[in-house]
Amino acid sequence: MTDAVPGPSLEAELRAEFAVREEPFSHGAFSVSVLLPRAAEDLIDESDFNVDERLPYWADLWPSARALARHLLDEPPPAGQVVELGCGVALPSLALRSVGASVTATDYYAEALRFARANAERNGLPPLPTAELDWREPPTIGPYDLVLAADVLYEMRNARSLAALLPRIVAPGGSVLLADPGRVYLADFRKMMLAAGWIAEAVTVRAERSLTATGEVVSKVGILRLTPPA
Repeated sequence: MTDAVPGPSLEAELRAEFAVREEPFSHGAFSVSVLLPRAAEDLIDESDFNVDERLPYWADLWPSARALARHLLDEPPPAGQVVELGCGVALPSLALRSVGASVTATDYYAEALRFARANAERNGLPPLPTAELDWREPPTIGPYDLVLAADVLYEMRNARSLAALLPRIVAPGGSVLLADPGRVYLADFRKMMLAAGWIAEAVTVRAERSLTATGEVVSKVGILRLTPPA
């Protein structure tokens, strides 16, 4: 009898399938090297777009994800069950896994979830549970004590779908933390939630620096806390 030969790591599989890059992130004692596709534009699939207007927003590490991760790391670890919506490569979820929180990362794209799990693995973090989630037709999930979302309101349909989803998945006494860089549909989303009886309060604003092809850009990211009606 011989020992089983381990298969390739998830990271090795991704490197074989995608052109990739690495981006560092650190805050306090938390430091990771995030594996990403080399360029989101490389992943645009015309057939997907024609069917569902799908674009690979997940394939970048956006300023809002960095700002939300910093906020979470500055606060006590959340108790109870946590879910991240539209996680992409899941930096906020990785930050919470580093402090022992119970969090599930969800996204519309299966590829995003593979990168999220690989990033937990390559940085020596506990395994990151993931699940595919279409906000328009969600399975029965939750309830969750804390729901996270970073820069997810880039289209009106996202704002409507999120406003319909949250009442179904937030536990009584739970809350939502939404990081947003000032997307035009944030105001519409906020109005929807207030009309449904939710409380929306600004928590903080963080400045996040990003390197682009044209130089350094500073984004102001607001973090909003939403709580459901009593």
